[in-house]
Amino acid sequence: MGSTPFSRPNPQQQTGAAGSPGHPRTYHSYVNGKQLESSEWVYVLHSESLLDDVFTSLRLKRKLEQGRMSPDELPDTIVGRVAKADRETVEQALKAAAAAAPEWCAVPLDTRLNAFAERLHARLTEKAREIAQVLVEEGHPLPLARWQVSGMLEVFAPESVDFYRSRMLQEFQRGERRLQVRRQPDGVVCLNPPQNAPLSSAILGATSMMAGNSLVVRAPRSGPLGVMYVLQDIVAPVLEEIGAPPGVLNVVCGDPAPMLNAWLESPDVDDIIYFGSSEMGVEFEKRCVEAGKKPILELAGNDVVTVWKDADTELAAEALIESFYGSGQLCMIPNQVLVHPDAAPALLENLAAQVEKVRPGRPSDPDVLLTPVLRNEKFFSCLEDALGKGAELLCGGHAMQLDGTRDPHGIFLEPTVLVVRGMAGAREIEAVRHETFFPLLPVIVAEDAGDDELLRNFTEFVDSNAYGLRNSLWARDPGVIDHFTARIRGGGLLKVNDSHIGFLSCLPTHGGTGLTGGVFGEANYPILRTSHIQGVSISTGSRPRDAVFGAWQALVDQGL
Repeated sequence: MGSTPFSRPNPQQQTGAAGSPGHPRTYHSYVNGKQLESSEWVYVLHSESLLDDVFTSLRLKRKLEQGRMSPDELPDTIVGRVAKADRETVEQALKAAAAAAPEWCAVPLDTRLNAFAERLHARLTEKAREIAQVLVEEGHPLPLARWQVSGMLEVFAPESVDFYRSRMLQEFQRGERRLQVRRQPDGVVCLNPPQNAPLSSAILGATSMMAGNSLVVRAPRSGPLGVMYVLQDIVAPVLEEIGAPPGVLNVVCGDPAPMLNAWLESPDVDDIIYFGSSEMGVEFEKRCVEAGKKPILELAGNDVVTVWKDADTELAAEALIESFYGSGQLCMIPNQVLVHPDAAPALLENLAAQVEKVRPGRPSDPDVLLTPVLRNEKFFSCLEDALGKGAELLCGGHAMQLDGTRDPHGIFLEPTVLVVRGMAGAREIEAVRHETFFPLLPVIVAEDAGDDELLRNFTEFVDSNAYGLRNSLWARDPGVIDHFTARIRGGGLLKVNDSHIGFLSCLPTHGGTGLTGGVFGEANYPILRTSHIQGVSISTGSRPRDAVFGAWQALVDQGL
């Protein structure tokens, strides 16, 4: 409902996920169920054009956005354009959301939750290949695109919806009273998705509407097409079908700082879901609290994978390869490994063999996991820091070209594995202490010690991580598993003998503690994080005095 050829902005015309040559998809701001036109545009390049000639492609994009080139005749490298919202449009979106929130809140939970989720799950299933295509066009390798679509489907799977409902409303009967413990929506929720996964993050944020909130989403300028596509062409029609007021969903594209400031200043905004670095996110959290907004933070991850001595090291190595998905530019991948000294030789051998299969290539290639890294100075700085502090280079460590040829000026980075001998002092290494956001995986081989001491040290090491997104364990011994799961308090997700990044129904996809989620951090179910608990008692007519002293009178009646 939002895409049209350039020649004529008619919401009834469709061009398909990729548009057509000369007529890429066009999206206007979506406010109060209407398309609002703009005089400024953000142009979206096909990701493969950057691989062919990054400088020429970026120069073309700048010319178009600065009005120095006519948009009438566009090369095939342009796959879409998205309207850039001005301040007035941003404010209209907030007003529309505020007006819709009370009406939407009053809609029965069955409609907001079950009917919405069921229809959206069906629509996402129907459009799965098209969504993956849009993700590839914006630069996500095909395996990562399919992974993201899998996550979307799990979020709205029937098992997940049953879990959401069990948390949104519980009812009890106490005499003539019907008691409810329910969650009520906060009101207007604003979502600032990350640059590296805006489409899937926008879909996750859509679950806040199931709580009864209205939603305003900022499509990032670096990747606006997928957000506009999935929200305008998939989510919005579902909302319309179930009778939601038009202002429940609003989508605008713009620069982050002005829009975040507008949200903070607006009396209509209740919650802000913010994705970003830990340093910036913690500061933004303070600003939210000062402005009276609830901050819901999705920041950096520095996930630990623990490998015990009896682990299946071949499967563990397969899971560790997930560290290199998207060239490590994802918050929820394995960032460091802690391995029992007895398992280290086999794990490192299996890991080195698996790394050899990870290669660069075009995003449409079903075997490609790596993405370009246009600025790699920090990668080499972290690598130099680690090697200077005694780490050993197992493999990788160079930049390379599209064909895998090593080249200092290449836009890809080799998957790089470091071996750190001993836990003592491991966190003095930058790549262990903080998230690197590069294809750089340190493997910490613990010192020789008794198993009881090692297990205690392992759990203390993992739980003392300043970040808290995900952790996982590879072990067969039930006692080790029980010890580990009973003591790891940090993090929003803990997985045992499983993919580190794989999505599962009911379990959270994001969220965590510490530098991952800020002071209020926890597993992030937006439907729960953007709502609050309320108790309700509905009586057929009770004597107030009996209610005041009811429990006391019961003691008296029992002779206590």
